[in-house]
Amino acid sequence: MRGAIYEEFGSPLSVRVLPDPTPVPGGAVLRVEATGLCLSDWHGWKGHDPDIVLPHVPGHELSGVVEAVGGEVATFRIGARVTLPFVCGCGRCPQCLSGNHQVCDHQFQPGFSAWGSFAEYVAIDHADTNLVCLPEEIDHVTAALLGCRFVTAYRALRHQGRLAAGEWVAVHGCGGVGLSAVMIAAAFGARVVAVDLDEDKLALARSVGAEATLNASGHPDVGAGVAALSEGGAHLSIDAFGSATTCLNSVASLRKRGRHVQVGLVPRSENQPRIPVGRVVAEELEILGSHGMQAHRYEELFEFILEGRLDPSRLIQSTVDLTEGARLLTRMDRFEGVGVTVIDAFGPPA
Repeated sequence: MRGAIYEEFGSPLSVRVLPDPTPVPGGAVLRVEATGLCLSDWHGWKGHDPDIVLPHVPGHELSGVVEAVGGEVATFRIGARVTLPFVCGCGRCPQCLSGNHQVCDHQFQPGFSAWGSFAEYVAIDHADTNLVCLPEEIDHVTAALLGCRFVTAYRALRHQGRLAAGEWVAVHGCGGVGLSAVMIAAAFGARVVAVDLDEDKLALARSVGAEATLNASGHPDVGAGVAALSEGGAHLSIDAFGSATTCLNSVASLRKRGRHVQVGLVPRSENQPRIPVGRVVAEELEILGSHGMQAHRYEELFEFILEGRLDPSRLIQSTVDLTEGARLLTRMDRFEGVGVTVIDAFGPPA
């Protein structure tokens, strides 16, 4: 198969022929039809994830077709159109048995704990637990951006954040997760304040549902700025970027009894932000984490997409081939462009 691989953290990726994967007894091999470019893959490429063993193939947001299955797979057959969450469960540990596969004690993460989807084929463990049948109405490119950003934002708002219509929601960071959060919150009747440093991203946030925007680069007190725009502070605020600054700004944006949800991965050098604990106690603030979404909750999201209440495809900026995707991955810290880029061509250039 052709795949994009790096031999050293921070070194250029090369696209070359790699060994084809084979399924384990309970696993499957997918022919990758589309895979998203995500900042989490950039963090992995930089060496920020301890699970990555070199050499490595990145990629964790994917959609494809089942190419082969192991002998113990009961549910999926060759030819099935599928997607999957970026955090895969074992199906047997106490967390999985309670329905919380997203915090599985033995979680499998393609693109991190194993080779990922920047390749023509990818192997997936525990297929019956983790694969999700993709409705025919949802194309592979749209499905690819569900696997991390959209489902992450959906669960962070709906399940962890307990989003309710009419609430003010602050979204800090208008990359893929943040824009997904803006769209989802607005679709469920919330009033959204989007915060970013880039006017083009804020404009896109307005186009997908933000009622108000705040450019943090020109504001000395982001929390106060959000409070002014949201009639006293957000009921729910999400750090969709991941830094000590955006985490603190999110907490500072809350009104009394507000809920902060941390989604963005914070670099190890910043992973102990100075949370104002006195205010957390006095104002009964909630600090929550959110880590992906379980495969068995996807049907709920599919229903809203098929009903026309959510249209993730509006966030797609461009599609590229594998070679260009490998190049763009190394530049993701520059935050160039807006929206989401998806790789949808894996063969050699014509």
